[in-house]
Amino acid sequence: MTDVRLVRAGGIRLAYRESGPASAPPLLLLHALGENSTDWDRVAAALADSWHVYALDLRGHGRSDWPGTYTLALLRDDVLAFLDALKLPQVTVIGHSMGGAAAYLVAMRQPERVRRLVLEEPAPPWPRVPPSQVRPPGPLPFDWAVTVLSAEASDPQPPRATA
Repeated sequence: MTDVRLVRAGGIRLAYRESGPASAPPLLLLHALGENSTDWDRVAAALADSWHVYALDLRGHGRSDWPGTYTLALLRDDVLAFLDALKLPQVTVIGHSMGGAAAYLVAMRQPERVRRLVLEEPAPPWPRVPPSQVRPPGPLPFDWAVTVLSAEASDPQPPRATA
């Protein structure tokens, strides 16, 4: 993977790492809650021979902005803004857990942008009672406020109408 790159997308800065030939089809990797793009290093290395891989730090994680406001709709919109900023009209998306929820919401909102969708343990799209969460001591590699998504992941807001 390359060094971390930054792009302004949807009003925030998103960090991402890129690998693979520029001529290869684009592949976007979306991580789980509390993780970041480095969690995809082994997967990205294995796929970089055949794909142009983008591993994104979602808002509140890694080197992306930590704005303090987190919803799955915002993650979805951030991903779409990222695709727009990099001029990627269509990608294959692999999402893990929270990243899987963002991925399926992207596919629901703009299905023409998603060539293939691969979900690994996605957050379920039905209501559930969130677990009690107590912040662990010490510095974290993500904004603790983003854990609110563990409850929303199972009860996302309906998509809003597009203009």
